[in-house]
Amino acid sequence: MPIKTYKPYTPSRRAMTTVNYEEITKTAPEKSLLVTIKKSGGRNNQGVITTRHIGGGNKRKYRIIDFKRDKDGVVGKVFSIEYDPNRNAHIALIHYTDGEKRYILQPKGLKVGDKVVSGDVCDIITGNAMLLENIPEGTFIHNLELTPKKGGQLCRSAGCSAQILGKEGKYVIVRLQSGETRKILGKCKATIGVVGNEDYSLVNIGKAGKTRWLGTRPTVRGSVMNPNDHPHGGGEGKSPVGRDAPRTPWGKRALGVKTRKQKKASSKLIIRRKTDKK
Repeated sequence: MPIKTYKPYTPSRRAMTTVNYEEITKTAPEKSLLVTIKKSGGRNNQGVITTRHIGGGNKRKYRIIDFKRDKDGVVGKVFSIEYDPNRNAHIALIHYTDGEKRYILQPKGLKVGDKVVSGDVCDIITGNAMLLENIPEGTFIHNLELTPKKGGQLCRSAGCSAQILGKEGKYVIVRLQSGETRKILGKCKATIGVVGNEDYSLVNIGKAGKTRWLGTRPTVRGSVMNPNDHPHGGGEGKSPVGRDAPRTPWGKRALGVKTRKQKKASSKLIIRRKTDKK
């Protein structure tokens, strides 16, 4: 989809760009698939802020997305392509032949009237979901499971995809969007195709107010605070950090420290990390 630009009749409009929503065919969501979201403002059950920079924003309702794709053997027809305020990808409303309705992530090229199906073995058609062990090498996939029947966890954002490189015993070798190559159980499911709305990454928000609409509050730099508020604070004029490394407001190192919690069962299946030199 092309990026839409605007005439610069205000300073913020000069830089602002949006996605052209020409693919959207229906504006009102399916009521039976809506859930109310309660905002926390970044606070826990005691009213203490545990996540900063959260608050405000437009009201939203959550669309229940079928990440598991466990309705096997039942053909569904794409009824509409819709906007989802909770994600950067578009969603497709599927009407199944048995009368049930479900939302799925819209793959690139999926249009109203197309048919989709899921199962252990299906045709290699965009929107179909099947087991990894039955998908041919070189196929691009998305909504990829890490644990069988848990539901898709990888490659769910706009424009994301993974590629199947080969098979090794009960595992399938997959190259992810980040460049990481890893083994995933062949009994996990994935959906054929690339997630749509791929131009979303080119959008320029353009003004601070639009960020507030999205529920993000301002972030104050530590270097402009007082020393009792932040390790970077204090000094005359613009001052350097003055320590061995940048720190968080609570004194922990902010750069050069690994923050990933190692899961041995999962980490040993990584063949090539995204940080490895190519």
